[in-house]
Amino acid sequence: MTLNRRGFLAVCSSAGITSALFPGVLYTLAAQAQEASGTDQSKPPKITPEMIDAAAVLAGVGPFTDAQKKMMMDGLVDENGSYKAIRKLKIPNSVPPAYVFHPQVQGTPKHLVQELGRGGWSPRSDVSAPSRIEDLAFSTVSELASLLRTRKITSLALTQMYIARLKRYDSKLHFVITLTEERALAQAKAADAEIAAGKYRGPLHGIPWGAKDLLAVKGYPTTWGAGGFEHQSFDEDATVVKRLDEAGAVLVAKFTLGALAMGDKWFGGRTRNPWNPEQGSSGSSAGSASAVAAGCVAFAIGSETLGSISSPCTRCGATGLRPSFGAVPRTGAMALSWTMDKLGPIARSAEDCALILDIIHGPDGHDTSAAEMYFRYPPQENLRSLRVGYIKHDFDEPEPFKTEPPPKSETAEEKKEREKREAEGKAAYERRMYDRRYDRAALDKLRGMGIELIPVELPKLPYGAMVPLLTAEAAAAFDDLTLSGRDRLLTEQGIEDWPNAFRTARFYPAVEYIQANRARTLAVQQVSALFEKVDIIVASSGGMQLLATNLTGHPAAIVPNGIRGDDAPRPPKVDTGDEDNIGGPGTPVSITFLAGLYDDARLAAFAQAYQDATGFNKVHPKLD
Repeated sequence: MTLNRRGFLAVCSSAGITSALFPGVLYTLAAQAQEASGTDQSKPPKITPEMIDAAAVLAGVGPFTDAQKKMMMDGLVDENGSYKAIRKLKIPNSVPPAYVFHPQVQGTPKHLVQELGRGGWSPRSDVSAPSRIEDLAFSTVSELASLLRTRKITSLALTQMYIARLKRYDSKLHFVITLTEERALAQAKAADAEIAAGKYRGPLHGIPWGAKDLLAVKGYPTTWGAGGFEHQSFDEDATVVKRLDEAGAVLVAKFTLGALAMGDKWFGGRTRNPWNPEQGSSGSSAGSASAVAAGCVAFAIGSETLGSISSPCTRCGATGLRPSFGAVPRTGAMALSWTMDKLGPIARSAEDCALILDIIHGPDGHDTSAAEMYFRYPPQENLRSLRVGYIKHDFDEPEPFKTEPPPKSETAEEKKEREKREAEGKAAYERRMYDRRYDRAALDKLRGMGIELIPVELPKLPYGAMVPLLTAEAAAAFDDLTLSGRDRLLTEQGIEDWPNAFRTARFYPAVEYIQANRARTLAVQQVSALFEKVDIIVASSGGMQLLATNLTGHPAAIVPNGIRGDDAPRPPKVDTGDEDNIGGPGTPVSITFLAGLYDDARLAAFAQAYQDATGFNKVHPKLD
């Protein structure tokens, strides 16, 4: 089965409905009765035995005897009364809970125990300046840095070129929320002056970049892509923005994200796929991936909680590096899920991603989840000596598509709906079958590179049942949005969208949240055990690994893996955002590489070796 973020959230909604938070249900029922009767709202709501019975049905507990219900009454009233006291605090999104998630592994691999320090980058001697600055639009960070370091181009000219492209293509792709033009031009001029004076800061000095608009930038709105937040601003830059400023990078724009980091639809419209603007770019790092793929910025920062770097990079043909959980501090970034949010680079090569991660990783003294990571790129080892596995299930022949026999009796409308579902299911199966050839070709290419591949499988755990962890934390992060009714301002209001997910998550039991976290501990242990047998794992960019590794915090590199041919299945007429593989003829596919926790540098080096051997990351969309 192909899994995706919206599908995961549907699973979450389903789990929430069938496993309700018993006291929470009671509180809701009692508060509704209190409001309907016009009684004093400042007092704890009155709970009745009938409400306990109704809540027990939803929660899947009980039934309770009359004596048990009587004993529960006073305690439940006291507990529900405490909800209001906490709600009065109006806790902002930036305040984390008192617990911290750190993926736990047994010891540190020997190759990661080395002196802390930055990686070593040297300018390339094989790069020359073109007669037209715009011919550099699709150049890598490494190539641009080589030209800037040797003063063959200026940061000002490069910045002006990218800003002009952003303005030119935004009307087509809708990837910009805010241009930071004044800030960018000042930074570019300063970079040129420093480089001319011999004060070179490193490979990002003078390089134009864009931020997903969940990163705070002082003096500019930080909208989170959501209606009702269009004019929100913060008085301090996010840690990642500060670090890139210190490295001399030039911020040119704040890019779109689906509202509150869901999909590619934001308050200003929908961000588009540069390979096929009739389709969305996927999300939620929608603008970051689209702008990089369109040659409108050298690199961007995205975020991923459950596919938000992987999905748009797959759809748009960009290269993404989702770091190990805790590698990059999230201070100044919108919180969606404190135990799953990750910030990471989106660029045109894995090497670019490594150069960026080299600058932004490491604790900042504020984000308590941020971990010290041993990072040195490129690693000092022969990549051919690595043990490389592949998730066998991802590359096997899919089971044949089957339709269920029609029921003995159905109305004409029911028949029409059933046939529609079957047609959609068959089309999705045909797309998976077509794309599977690209996945298998990646294995063949790796074998041709002299790499012996070892079949592995993900541990068999109920990953889907752990997804409600995300929506429970997200509902807490945006508690006031639900309670105030401001969730109606969000663009999307369907069954799988945030407003409904936040409301449903309020019925998720605290006990089940803890149990799911205990199951997550097993997942961290068992997935980490795979990397005692192999160093790198090759996987389909969709599928169960996307869910499993986001839960366990393992890093992933998502790289382009070819362009679909003219014989590719035609895309559906409507892009619902449910699948990433619907692009159709002439659109990119991707492959994903995984590594052990905090082994991000070696992961990037392996991904770059694959890109050097294939060159798929050098193919770009035709925008005009």
